[in-house]
Amino acid sequence: MAKRQASEPLDELVGIASPASKKSRTADLETPPNENGASALTPTPLKESTTANDSHPDSDSSDLEVEDDGPATSALLRQANPTEGYDDLYLDTIDRHVLDFDFEKLCSVSLSNINVYACLVCGKYFQGRGPKSHAYFHALDEDHHVFINLETQKVYVLPEGYEVKSKSLEDIKYVSDPRYSKQEVKNLDCPLSTTERTKSWTLSGKEYTPGFVGMNNIKANDYLNVIVQALSHVPPLRNYFLLESFSKNAELVKRNSILFRKIWNPRAFKAHVSPHELLQEIALRSNKRFTLTNQSDPVEFLSWFLNNLHLGLGGSKTRPGSSMIQRTFQGKLKAESQAITARADATDRLRFEEAAEVKVDVVRFLLLTLDLPAAPLFQDELEKNIIPQVPLTTILSKYDGKSAQEHHAQRKRYRLLHPLPPYLIFHVKRFSQNKFVSERNPTIVTFDARNLDVSPYVEPNPAEWPPSEPIWYDLVANVVHEAVRTREDVADSGDERKTWKVQVRDRSTGEWISCQDLFVEKVQSELLYLGESYLQIWERRREQRTAMNGTAKNK
Repeated sequence: MAKRQASEPLDELVGIASPASKKSRTADLETPPNENGASALTPTPLKESTTANDSHPDSDSSDLEVEDDGPATSALLRQANPTEGYDDLYLDTIDRHVLDFDFEKLCSVSLSNINVYACLVCGKYFQGRGPKSHAYFHALDEDHHVFINLETQKVYVLPEGYEVKSKSLEDIKYVSDPRYSKQEVKNLDCPLSTTERTKSWTLSGKEYTPGFVGMNNIKANDYLNVIVQALSHVPPLRNYFLLESFSKNAELVKRNSILFRKIWNPRAFKAHVSPHELLQEIALRSNKRFTLTNQSDPVEFLSWFLNNLHLGLGGSKTRPGSSMIQRTFQGKLKAESQAITARADATDRLRFEEAAEVKVDVVRFLLLTLDLPAAPLFQDELEKNIIPQVPLTTILSKYDGKSAQEHHAQRKRYRLLHPLPPYLIFHVKRFSQNKFVSERNPTIVTFDARNLDVSPYVEPNPAEWPPSEPIWYDLVANVVHEAVRTREDVADSGDERKTWKVQVRDRSTGEWISCQDLFVEKVQSELLYLGESYLQIWERRREQRTAMNGTAKNK
């Protein structure tokens, strides 16, 4: 086929401008309204090509140019405020039964922790609320429109993008981030009768007591649950984490504060909380030494946890009492050490003698370790295995300054020093491990939950406390170990796994509550010592301090 000839010679078209470039349909949709008020969705008629000299006086040459570098405008209109008369639009789609703010604040798509929103319809977490964010696409795909910012606690409707300011959402904001006034915290421990106590109810109609709620055992994190429950019932520490703002502190401190506030939440949707958010931060900071999949020792975790909270609160490694942790638990003791020497006498027998020099050190502590006597190797005369018992005061004699312990060719003696800390933590050492086997000492420690006199174990100091006056401590929390057989079909298999529970005192009623994961029940104070106590927190009685101050003023 012959080539088609041009309708006009090219020489005659010199000086004529090229026709205007055509825009794609998507470009037309993104074009903002023009000066005449025409909508971006309204098609514009094609313009005839004109020469540079024949331009119309009303036309603008910029209309023919495409602005490729300008910011793209959203196709849908973003509203600053809800449409008049539709303030509560989509609020009826909120499902409070699926909301769970205990998990780590990570986007379920990008796994980012920046600018995270929670969908109030399905409970999932998404990042951002802009036109290209995951929350925006979730609103379009799933028809879920109400989201809350987990940092600012502001509620937005997507894809419109306006903020919802409704009082009906205050309960959700409170559950997400509970806040307390000084008067509310002061009333937590006030003695109240059963009729005067303010009852708290879950969404399912179950009654619960704030502060005495179950904690999820995700897999093997019961060792952490008992420590958090015990620390949350130490009043100075609890009040500090409930009232203070930790926005400028370490992430570990923030998450611990949030968990404490949720444990004491009087308007919770459920009668339990999950330590997942705190656990993730602990696993990160401890280089996976403490995780939710592997069970650890509660005392090892407590030591690590208290020291890292101390540093996260701005505490010093050298200056004592520089954080709330040390002001609550830290005390002093005197440690005397003597080297054990031996020499041969005339009959070639070795005779041990004490060294003439005694080394005295003053050390600070956060917890005191108590050694149990060795368990009997043989059965009793009735051929029955009877579990031995020992009073708490007997194993406390380690700190009377007279009883000596031999360790690494040294004889050591310990004694507490004034001033004693407001709270004492005792660790009953039950587990020992060598190269071959790990052993557990089942000895029962007997004690009374009240009236523990610590004065026999303190170095006398008349300037601090009269030597003849007792120093009373009362039990606050008791962590108990339980051994459970892993193979029930073989009675003598010897395979056991460790489980932990904590017993805490309700200061408003005087009752004792046992918390083991999600199970919360009352227990009699006379039966507390029947378990294998592993960790105890004792509180110094405040009445004796008031009496002591009054005596000093009278003198």
